[in-house]
Amino acid sequence: MTTLSYTFPSTTTSSSTRRFLITSNGSSCRRRPNISTEDQPCSSSVCYQGAVQSYGLQKQRVQLNSISKAMRMRRLDSVVRQKKGAIRCNIELQDFIGGDLIKPDLGQWLSDVEEHKAIAIYSPHEGGYEGRYLTRLKYQGYHFLDLSARGLGDPETTLTKFHPVCPAHVGKQPIARWYFPPEVDYRLSLLPPDAKGLVVWIIEAKVLSKAELQFLALLPTLRPNVRVIAECGNWRKFMWKPLKEIAGLSQS
Repeated sequence: MTTLSYTFPSTTTSSSTRRFLITSNGSSCRRRPNISTEDQPCSSSVCYQGAVQSYGLQKQRVQLNSISKAMRMRRLDSVVRQKKGAIRCNIELQDFIGGDLIKPDLGQWLSDVEEHKAIAIYSPHEGGYEGRYLTRLKYQGYHFLDLSARGLGDPETTLTKFHPVCPAHVGKQPIARWYFPPEVDYRLSLLPPDAKGLVVWIIEAKVLSKAELQFLALLPTLRPNVRVIAECGNWRKFMWKPLKEIAGLSQS
């Protein structure tokens, strides 16, 4: 530990002096009034080292202040840039009254279903829009058979033939096999006399292979009272195409 003695002239009386002791312990320095009245010896090298240490501390403080100020300025610049580059969505009339209520293409939808009989649809990711088109077909007198393509199996066997189904045995019962009637033929036999036909609505049809899509496109030819609607993907708005074109059966 090093003790330094400094003598400063007092501001009140020119003859009186004020005495301080600077105690240096490693890197830390502190000043306290000297209680002793004796003059302490002061080495020029020691005084120089204490002055250098105090100057180094002041320089570190200045650097820290400049770094903190630069960080604050960068934050302000980033906020200003975010405000300038903000993305605004255009507001249309359908945002106020419901986009699913304005569907001027429902007439074209009905005519395309009757013409092509097998349609591939692409609905928005948020869902809900296809309900308007489904309801319009229901108003025309169609009944619906909702199926998922992930658990459909072979479409030809499941829809038009007797097909086996193995229920879950949970590792305790023997593996059994149950036979079910064709889904399409069974639903056609249950239709009321005033029904216009049966709509096979298949969700998640994007997982089906090209051969399976080709069979679904040809199903209305095998069963004239059947219409096929396959959800083959998603798009920004509700759109549809003939399923034969998607499956590669189109002449053009």
